[in-house]
Amino acid sequence: MRLLLQSVLVVTLLSCGSTNENTVIRLVDEFPSASITGTVEAAATAEPTEWRFDADEEHGFTAGAGVTGLTLRDGRLIGRSSTSVPVIHVERTHGLDDPDVLHEVIIRARISEGTNLWVTFSGGEDPGIERAVERADDFPWPLTSPIVAGDAVQTYTISAASAPRASFPSSGIRHILLRPTDVSGADFEIESVRLVFRKEHLANIPAGVGWQGLSEIYRETIVTRAPEEASFELSFPSRAFLDLAVGTLEESPVTFRVSIDDELLLTHTVTTPHRWEAVPIELTAFADRQGTLTLSLSAEQPGAIGFWGAPVLRRRNVQSADGPRGVIVILLDTLRRDRLDAYGHDRETAPHIRSLAENGALFKDAIAQGAWTKVSVPSMLSSTYPTSNGIYEMYHKLPASADTMAEAFRAAGYATWAASGNGFSGRSTNLHQGVEVLHENGSLKVPEGQSRSKSARILVDRLLPWLESHHDVPFFVYLHPIDPHSPYEPYRPYDTKWGALDGKERHDERVEKVRPFIESDFQKRMGLPLRGELEEAGVDAEAFVQHELDMYDGSIRAADAEIGRILEKLSELGLEEDTLVVFLSDHGEEFLDHGGHFHEENVYGELTNVPLVMRWPRRIAAETVIEDTVEIVDVVPTILDLVGLPVPEKMQGESLKALLMPSSGERWTAKPAITEWTRRTDQRDEEMVDARSIILDGYKLIHNFERPDGFPEYELYDHAKDPLDQNDIASDHAEIVERLASQLAAWHEWALANALPSDAESMEALDSEELERLRSLGYVQ
Repeated sequence: MRLLLQSVLVVTLLSCGSTNENTVIRLVDEFPSASITGTVEAAATAEPTEWRFDADEEHGFTAGAGVTGLTLRDGRLIGRSSTSVPVIHVERTHGLDDPDVLHEVIIRARISEGTNLWVTFSGGEDPGIERAVERADDFPWPLTSPIVAGDAVQTYTISAASAPRASFPSSGIRHILLRPTDVSGADFEIESVRLVFRKEHLANIPAGVGWQGLSEIYRETIVTRAPEEASFELSFPSRAFLDLAVGTLEESPVTFRVSIDDELLLTHTVTTPHRWEAVPIELTAFADRQGTLTLSLSAEQPGAIGFWGAPVLRRRNVQSADGPRGVIVILLDTLRRDRLDAYGHDRETAPHIRSLAENGALFKDAIAQGAWTKVSVPSMLSSTYPTSNGIYEMYHKLPASADTMAEAFRAAGYATWAASGNGFSGRSTNLHQGVEVLHENGSLKVPEGQSRSKSARILVDRLLPWLESHHDVPFFVYLHPIDPHSPYEPYRPYDTKWGALDGKERHDERVEKVRPFIESDFQKRMGLPLRGELEEAGVDAEAFVQHELDMYDGSIRAADAEIGRILEKLSELGLEEDTLVVFLSDHGEEFLDHGGHFHEENVYGELTNVPLVMRWPRRIAAETVIEDTVEIVDVVPTILDLVGLPVPEKMQGESLKALLMPSSGERWTAKPAITEWTRRTDQRDEEMVDARSIILDGYKLIHNFERPDGFPEYELYDHAKDPLDQNDIASDHAEIVERLASQLAAWHEWALANALPSDAESMEALDSEELERLRSLGYVQ
């Protein structure tokens, strides 16, 4: 956040010793000083989506599971909970074809007891009450608010931005399920339930800056309403252009105009709503001049909304003596490094990744700090340990006080772009901080019959045109495909690259045979049994896993082909030597290595040992191999150090530059590698551990500080000889266990002492203008 709040007119050195300036002017940051004219009262929007109970007319709400005595009385809908997951339900009958998204839910109610109320939605014909109740513990409902229990009616305003997902399209809100309390025996009285959609919200606030999405592609945005004009007094740099996309929520035409002083530079009418349209504008004729840049909007209907997406004045062909033109970070989700040929796998699963390693640096022993995306990716992108950033629940968000990699590049004047197939690496975890353009996973439309996890091809299709249009400005890209993630089956032809033609049919038969024996509801749905469950069902465990690995390897090969397209484009654009490319993963995957499937749940090597490759021909020697154990938390400090940007003080990793460039004169000191696993609230009743591990001096110690009966408190492994943690040698090395346990405890105390300030703590230190700006971009609630 600190870097985000720097001055908008960024004049920064791209690297230490560089004498070239990279000047950008971001209009979203200049907006507080802009002149806004032409504001009119917005026309009335569509009828509000609201249910009130102060009339005798049919309200539509019905009692679902766990509710008794639902009736109208004195203008309120009253009832009583008979379970801890009581549900009342209503079906929405209008607005289902509207592509707008939910802004907030407002509930007026009195609730006698309980901790939280909850709201969820269903878009199908079936309201899904039974499924929502069954999964309430495993997958908490997305919208929630603390209850103020008592006799008084309270107003509960629940922002959609607080949910652990990017958005709630109107088309997916056919059924509204309300869980008014989370305890049995509570009385509730509801005065009203209202859904406020984004268009209604924007029509009632002044023009301003916000984090706005169209079809789940988000941009830092200036929002104005016709016939408003927003004018900016600027000094125009040389070789400049206005990087801009426009869009609207309106079904009728909206016209966008851009002018400087009296010269009209753009007239662009948008007739298709909910779609960004790129309209870059050359400004070379205004080099080294001062003038007034005006954004104006017109439409037949006063108050029509227009989005000016990521409007930035950039300079072309900014050169740096030392830093790269661009940085591309590719994180391939759920990837074990032992399934890559670069790491010794006997199948050629990733020839392009191997080529990256051969022409750059291969880290032989990189360790992830978390065993699932929600924990590992925020740790990597902010260079903070999970204990310090506080993330372990699905709904947790990175505190705004964190400094992300994207923020560092944004502050240095880079164009920042990100796209992900995993919802945890976007707005739902507050990882959009510093990103100018973000393609959320909800924007991805996969071909019919193809798993949504196979996302690399779509993401690369989005990236390549953006690279074309930004190849001559400093750029930063974060790309997060998830192709290796379950379900493992890739699209053709990769499904038969190593798998048998009838492999899927035979595997499906095995899954159906074992499914009745799978105890976990989640694993049952996914078709991912434990080894013991396979044995109980009489299913050959080795054959079961071999098919999964055939498909897993095929998915890796499919993603690698798309990575090859990126490398090809860099070569085509003349950027191969001038781009730092980093490839890594967030965690691995278990295939019965310790008797289970999937990820999460432990800190064993199959989940924590991840690939890490860096290529930058101008600075990193080809065929560099680094044997030292390093952490994924070190990646961002390393990138910033290589590029020549300052590493924010809150980042906890160490730069690996000394390992990459031994001749640099810098020294590397070995340090512990830490991984953490903390059960979520919904897993507290499961037979699993809470654990931390430390790798140091060739050994790996696991501390199961919360564990089921009969499970060891400590496990010790020879990390070099036993990277998948199969042979526990703790009983033979008590002195090593004691020493590493002491160091792990000391590290944990340090991580707690260096915890990031919460948003509540940070807000106390911000002035009102800074706080409003962060709220408008969705960084704090």
